[in-house]
Amino acid sequence: MSVSQICMILLMCTLLLPSSKAASGSRSILRAIGDENKSPPDFAVELNVTNFDTVLRDTPASFAVVEFFAHWCPACRNYKPHYEKVARLFNGPDAVHPGIVLMTRVDCALKANSKLCDKFSVSHYPMLFWGPSSKFVSGGWEPKEAKSEISLIDDGRTAERLLNWINKQLGSSYGLDDEKFENENLSSNISDPGQIARAVYDVEEATSTAFEIIFQLKMVKLETRASLIKFLQLLVAHHPSKRCRKGSAEVLVNFDELCPPGILRTSKEEHADNSKGILMNYPICGKEVPRGYWMFCRGSRNDTRGFSCGLWVLFHSLSVQIEDGESQFIFTSICEFIHNFFICEECRQHFYRMCSSVSHPLNSSREFALWLWNTHNKVNERLMKEESSLGTGDPKFPKIIWPPKQLCSTCYRSRSRRGSGLSQIDWDEDEVYKFLTTYYGKTLTSLYKDKGSVEKEVTDGALEELVASTNAVVVPVGAALAIAFASCAFGALACYWRSQQKSRKPRRKPELDS
Repeated sequence: MSVSQICMILLMCTLLLPSSKAASGSRSILRAIGDENKSPPDFAVELNVTNFDTVLRDTPASFAVVEFFAHWCPACRNYKPHYEKVARLFNGPDAVHPGIVLMTRVDCALKANSKLCDKFSVSHYPMLFWGPSSKFVSGGWEPKEAKSEISLIDDGRTAERLLNWINKQLGSSYGLDDEKFENENLSSNISDPGQIARAVYDVEEATSTAFEIIFQLKMVKLETRASLIKFLQLLVAHHPSKRCRKGSAEVLVNFDELCPPGILRTSKEEHADNSKGILMNYPICGKEVPRGYWMFCRGSRNDTRGFSCGLWVLFHSLSVQIEDGESQFIFTSICEFIHNFFICEECRQHFYRMCSSVSHPLNSSREFALWLWNTHNKVNERLMKEESSLGTGDPKFPKIIWPPKQLCSTCYRSRSRRGSGLSQIDWDEDEVYKFLTTYYGKTLTSLYKDKGSVEKEVTDGALEELVASTNAVVVPVGAALAIAFASCAFGALACYWRSQQKSRKPRRKPELDS
């Protein structure tokens, strides 16, 4: 046996000695090594020829910086830390100034990106461009082009110089040391009614977050499965985001594969590991658009607004887009969704008590929209008192009775009695419903329509693309029946499902708890 082999055996024996201190020390050493080798997260969004147009068209950011680089280029590697210092201010869930500038990178060393880099006349690395996000879509740049809205950044070789260049374009004074929610001039929702248009991104964020929570916490049980299907049906037909409608349809038509009833347990049984049956990180609202932006729903503190605000906006948006015949369906769908899948216990119970207090069916869309509006105000009224006494509210966005007079003066009758409580206000419900329809309907989606993102409904090419890309389409019987009645938007999906069922072998009907 050689000396090297003997040394190796002795070393292995030393490492395997049953000493807790040694074991603990080894783990500490491994953790330390791992921490040292762990690279910091990238904030700049990596683009390529396939997602370039999609990301830049659909980003909530008004402007974009695109860096063209090559991964083998030493200067590019050295420049990356500078670029990332600036990118962390604008990109990602912890962005200091979200929704203003999208920082992106394109690797021109990849052959697939060569034509894209040629369109921008990339002549050296790194090469940076600035412009309105939408102008990069299907666009390009020529050195001698005089009127292009895309500009070459000629003074951005350090983080300080790049941020100074951006500040000059925006008329801002951002700093590399800015921290989240500090020195942020948040716009008031009350002073500018058009602010709600920016909430379309928050609705996407809230939808994605809700399903991430449901899947990660394995909240789908045998008794809650049907309620999730109903809520998905609602999203397919009426979600204000085309991306979310399409993603919800993909989940729905593949629901048996994503969430097989055979692997589910009841809530009283032992916890089942159903992670294999559900795509844990399924991008229900699209995978190309960077997440982490709260626009309309951004609070002045890190722990306020955000997800709960986005969820309320989603519900109000759904309430004003339905037909009269769907009002009771949407009522039960939202009530069951909150009852089964909202994890704030006190909020969940309070909301469901209000659902249970409804003694008669809601027979019109107006009736449901006003019920939801009144319910939201009752929640706000409860939270106003709690946050006031505990000092936990957002100082810039305190809970208020909605809508305020600044947004809808006609919602308040002239003989309105004074008082801040909901029960003390004499509402003109016709005006309230008119306001809700405009505010959460047309105005909410106006930004999308301006950017051309809502050009077709889900019954058009999006659904054709969807069904063409799915191999096995299995919609549960309960889902198919509800789809048939939910709205016109479900017609194509239901017909496709029926045609698929005719060509499939008979299978045992899944049992759905209602």
